[in-house]
Amino acid sequence: MNKKAVALLSGGLDSTLAVRLILDQGIEVTAMNFVSPFCTCNRHGRCESAHVAEQFDIKLKIISVGMDYINLIKNPRYGYGKNINPCLDCRIFMFTKARLYMEEIGAAFVFTGEVLGQRPMSQRMDAMRLIERESGLTGKLLRPLSAKLLESTSVEGSIVDREKLMDIKGRSRKPQMSMAKDYGIDDYACAAGGCLLTDFQFANRMRDLFVHYDEPTLKDIAFLKVGRHFRISDNTKVIVGRDEAENKRLLNMQKAEDTCLQIVDAPGPVTLLQGERHPENLAKAACLAARYSDAKLSPSVKVAYRANGADEPVILDVVPMRDEHLQQLRI
Repeated sequence: MNKKAVALLSGGLDSTLAVRLILDQGIEVTAMNFVSPFCTCNRHGRCESAHVAEQFDIKLKIISVGMDYINLIKNPRYGYGKNINPCLDCRIFMFTKARLYMEEIGAAFVFTGEVLGQRPMSQRMDAMRLIERESGLTGKLLRPLSAKLLESTSVEGSIVDREKLMDIKGRSRKPQMSMAKDYGIDDYACAAGGCLLTDFQFANRMRDLFVHYDEPTLKDIAFLKVGRHFRISDNTKVIVGRDEAENKRLLNMQKAEDTCLQIVDAPGPVTLLQGERHPENLAKAACLAARYSDAKLSPSVKVAYRANGADEPVILDVVPMRDEHLQQLRI
């Protein structure tokens, strides 16, 4: 009998408990984790799925999503949730890859930590059935935490004991936290997980990116997570660091074609101009940099940038941007 399964493991509480339940039935588990620019589960640089896999002594396959995933977000077949989160398409994308991996390694089924009714878009009964069908996993997709509330899969009764699965539903995490306590699991990343695509501000930045870039890259998306963003023309945006850590990140991330501006005589942010480098845009970027510097109340502020790799910087003397103008440009 094939007692082998593929787990979709985020490293959060639900997927951790699902793995524990299946392991307890003597089934060999190989885990998959999808790395995207939008996940907010990992803590302090630690890969939570790798941490859980190590604790349970199971194999882990990590997949970094590419431009096919970004194109899915740009044009989802089943639409968005509240912001720019294409949850149904995202699940279908991941589960399809899990099915292919299941077939590759000869596993019998795929399972996840999903809970019926926990998320409004992708964990309704009808949505779960749709995802199963579109990913080619009908009858082979098990949700151990809610299994007793769902139709029986083809592996229950032969490989999996349905009576040892759970009947959890809804948004409360209390049942899962109680299970974790019983199992002695107390070092989990977060109860609910997280995705930047559900965040209102980040969603606005993604929409702006899709409008102004025909083919955005993963690095373009990485910039969306750093600093304050301003659209100053159709072809140009400005990113202003919010603190010392973000200033360092922007300096490390800047592209060769970006223009870096910095305050001359006072502490202030690193500011990147991305796009057309003409005098009007440079002046606006300098005014934004001045507005967020320690000299923001001064009548004039000196801001420096280097033009086309010149040895000597160009100095602009500007007035810090007024708040009402600033809000018109902010993304």
